[in-house]
Amino acid sequence: MEKFIFPDLYCPFPSQVNKYVDVLEEYALEWVTRFNLLKDEFSYQRLYKSKFYFLAAGAYPYSQLEELKIANDLLNWVFIWDDQCDASGLGKEPELLEVFHKRFLEILNGLELTNKDVPLTHALSDLRQRILQKMSRTWFLQLVCGFESWFNAYEQEAMIRAQNITPDLDTYIKLRRSSVGVGIFLTLSEMCHQLNISDSLRNHNVIKKLNLMTGDIIAWSNDIFSAPREIESGDVHNLIIVLKYHQQISLKQAMNHVAVMHDQEVKKMINFEASIPCFGEQLNAQVAKYILGCHAWIRSNLDWYSHSDRYQNIESLELVA
Repeated sequence: MEKFIFPDLYCPFPSQVNKYVDVLEEYALEWVTRFNLLKDEFSYQRLYKSKFYFLAAGAYPYSQLEELKIANDLLNWVFIWDDQCDASGLGKEPELLEVFHKRFLEILNGLELTNKDVPLTHALSDLRQRILQKMSRTWFLQLVCGFESWFNAYEQEAMIRAQNITPDLDTYIKLRRSSVGVGIFLTLSEMCHQLNISDSLRNHNVIKKLNLMTGDIIAWSNDIFSAPREIESGDVHNLIIVLKYHQQISLKQAMNHVAVMHDQEVKKMINFEASIPCFGEQLNAQVAKYILGCHAWIRSNLDWYSHSDRYQNIESLELVA
């Protein structure tokens, strides 16, 4: 694989790690193993070396242990499915993806398991049950909406792969805002950080813009660090690849361009936060805590790359057949 020199990315948010990180490291693969999600020992070792537990511990630094375990398991589930969509033939079959996603959403919405369901479906049902022991069904619908948006983006990406084309910049950015999964991860922050966000506040333009900016920042940094893996595997769903193709520039120029986009978005976010209006004492406290959750995700995502082996090769996490 070609040697890439990654640019330094601007991130003034402090690094924080949950006090239960060592406990979480010991627990890291317990749930995945219990549901027999991966094909062989090699895939389990790949998953462990990816260190999603470290990402969870940094993204949810204020979480209690049980909520943190749920977050860790959900991250494992998301990244295992991501590998199937990105690095296997499934990622070029939108109709088949739609069948899987339909079933996953049925389970998230409370339908019963059957003997035809795959291990990933059983694992998702377990996540649903555990989360609903902590949170209301009304709140859980927000999490389901995040999954639905994420699934839809993956199906659209599969359509693009099947057509063997490189998406234009506008199409890619729109898709990436859903495929990055921020609707799942920031909603989960509410559970982990014991936030009680009202529907009116969640639907306010301030929260929507914070979500959008957080998602873009995470997406652009991920596209930088995952670029070598995606170039090697021939995947076109990366901003660096899209810019190189459509603007006819070098990989280095494209990577530097994405780094500038990332840094500018971080600065825009800081300026935006300084301009947020007063909502009243109680709501101000909720918004401030929500912003800290956004910062934690951005910082943890950036810190995680130097600890994880996930993007060091193109091997995927193979599911049980």
